[in-house]
Amino acid sequence: MESNITYYIVLLILIVIGVVVVKKVASCMIKSVVTIILIVIAAALYWLYLR
Repeated sequence: MESNITYYIVLLILIVIGVVVVKKVASCMIKSVVTIILIVIAAALYWLYLR
């Protein structure tokens, strides 16, 4: 019978590996999404207030 501490250690290692992989893969996508959102906000502000 496995102890609970082994289960939690393995789970913690898997979470850390998952976070590292997501940060490596998604950093470019996150930057792109933030840029697109900022462009949309700027266009909306122009359309609503400066037009």
